[in-house]
Amino acid sequence: MKVLIATGIYPPDLGGPAQYARGVEEVWKKEGHTVKVLSFRFERKLPTGIRHFYYFLRVLFSLPGVDFVFSPDTFSAALPALLACKLFRKKLIIRTGGDFLWESYVERTGELVLLKDFYATSVNKFNGKERIVFALLKSLFRHADAIIFSTAWQRDIFEKPYGLNRHECPLVENFYGPQKHSDILQNMRMSKKVFVGGARELRWKNLPRVEEAFKRVQEKDASIVFQLQTSDRAKFLQDIQSSYAVIVASLGDISPNTILEAIQYGKPFILTRETGLYEKLKDIGVWVNPESVEDIAEKIRWLADEENYKEQCRKIEAFAFTHSYEEIADEILQLYADSKS
Repeated sequence: MKVLIATGIYPPDLGGPAQYARGVEEVWKKEGHTVKVLSFRFERKLPTGIRHFYYFLRVLFSLPGVDFVFSPDTFSAALPALLACKLFRKKLIIRTGGDFLWESYVERTGELVLLKDFYATSVNKFNGKERIVFALLKSLFRHADAIIFSTAWQRDIFEKPYGLNRHECPLVENFYGPQKHSDILQNMRMSKKVFVGGARELRWKNLPRVEEAFKRVQEKDASIVFQLQTSDRAKFLQDIQSSYAVIVASLGDISPNTILEAIQYGKPFILTRETGLYEKLKDIGVWVNPESVEDIAEKIRWLADEENYKEQCRKIEAFAFTHSYEEIADEILQLYADSKS
């Protein structure tokens, strides 16, 4: 079988779609399939529209002989890929990651609207560009051959505004890797309690509130430190491995890889309640209201306590669920097979 992976980002780029693309690529190649990855190159510097047209041409010339196209993306790569697939009558399977429209709206307006409330409160405030993007995304979801969601939470949010039939939108859970060794006692002997935050400086990441929460906590305990993600993935994984805990308190996060990587390294975590991971991880996480600085500060203080920390480490260690890229890749191939029947 010949598969084309259409993705805006690919390692060494940071981000969930980049890791996802490489993960399924490696599995499919091991299984004997022919796989080509088409990621953005210099077109990243081009204006919206021109960038999409150029990428459309690249996809178009890559389609001969391809059985289906897979895109871990819902805007940058998936939209031009859809048009090319329709011209060549190729199957397109997309996997939703974040919400490009919500993220860009929050960046433009500075309005800190929760993802779960976005479509109910903000659609009538869209500017011209956002209305076009909204219409294009509706078309993408209507015409793609399969739409994969990693959580029911996101699917529920998208169902009404995008007119989805949930029975045609299967769930394929994110990658949950096997746990690596973590020394709890060594973590507790650290002179600094470093909380790593996997956050780019974007408004929806809610950093000002998180930073204010740490300032309040540090007034009484200077050993507690907040450290942001670096631009280098290998260094970031080292930061997680050597950290005390991980924190993500954004306004909405579907299935954040930073948290799943924290679990792999046996690290306790503080996570926004506005996430698709709550049902899966509710018994092992520390949960915060991202709109409340005091709640974030309170949970940081709580996890900094030695007994609470040890208990959370035990919960993480006992979490045995895994979901490999082999399983993910096979589930995607099954969706392709189902789309032909």
